[in-house]
Amino acid sequence: MAKPNNLSNNTHPLPRPLGERQVHPLGLGCMGMSEFYGQTDDAQSLATLHMAHGLGVNHFDTADAYGFGHNESLLGRFLHELSPSQRAQVTVATKFGIVREPGRYERRIDNSPAYIRQACDASLQRLGVERIDLYYCHRRDPAVPLEDLMGTLADLVRSGKIAAVGLSEVSAQSLRAAHALHPVAAVQSEYSLWERGAEQAVLPTAQALGIAFVAYSPLGRAFLTNQPPVVDALAPDDFRRVLPRFNGAEGEANRSLQQGLAQLAQSAGLPVSTLALAWMLNRHPHVLPIPGTRRSQHLQQNLAAAQATLPAEVMDALDALFAPGQVAGARYTETGWVGIEASATV
Repeated sequence: MAKPNNLSNNTHPLPRPLGERQVHPLGLGCMGMSEFYGQTDDAQSLATLHMAHGLGVNHFDTADAYGFGHNESLLGRFLHELSPSQRAQVTVATKFGIVREPGRYERRIDNSPAYIRQACDASLQRLGVERIDLYYCHRRDPAVPLEDLMGTLADLVRSGKIAAVGLSEVSAQSLRAAHALHPVAAVQSEYSLWERGAEQAVLPTAQALGIAFVAYSPLGRAFLTNQPPVVDALAPDDFRRVLPRFNGAEGEANRSLQQGLAQLAQSAGLPVSTLALAWMLNRHPHVLPIPGTRRSQHLQQNLAAAQATLPAEVMDALDALFAPGQVAGARYTETGWVGIEASATV
């Protein structure tokens, strides 16, 4: 099998559009720096944020629900340590709409205009910024008309509190309707080799409308790496312990897929995570993956994907291994589906 080329550390990957900005092809998802994946370490996370920035990453993704505001505050500490000129080159994305109680995974969705304004002000304060670069509706509440949701976000743009609007886990129909009401800069959905539902409608719709597609969990919550998680070894509060794709017969079936991926990565001479991210970047010029990590070694492996050009036979082998229907189990528990639009989950 032919090996990838263009892996020189001396080359700079071409930026990709995110609204009116140009960003590194790979962003950094910051959620795991605050919760969901076991014990966290702020000092380690801040060091990783600065390393990512030093390596050219200028797109950082957070949400008010991650750690109940802790993640935004952590990112705010990082931003405060940048110079004004450095901060001007960074795109900060955050989200509103998921409301949780401390210590609980269960959630409700709130898209009411009063809540959006309140949440935006709170995020601005925690981040320590005057304007949020990209503000997502984290999950959509169907009880709130799109006209009200987008109208409130348009008001925040006009007031200078946010620069651009994003939507997360919406259907292609909602994306089109929302974009007709006010420009949508980005749509965010889970997308990876092992979660390809977005290919049916949301991905092509975003491309047709000129909307950036931001892929969260592009490494399948670390399943598509050299060291896929072993459920019994995870921390008691790691939410992967309850996800169907990691457990039981589904988990066993998926581990065989991961082993096939590891063999392809070995043949290509790449870490598994590098290969998985390179597949996405090579296939979709409008997609912006935001893998999350707290560790410098993993960060460097992830960023190497932006400089890997995969031969057609490698791309074909990956597509065949992870063809739709091959992955076993749902990506969320019943609770996790709250707010995800049905036609975005196929």
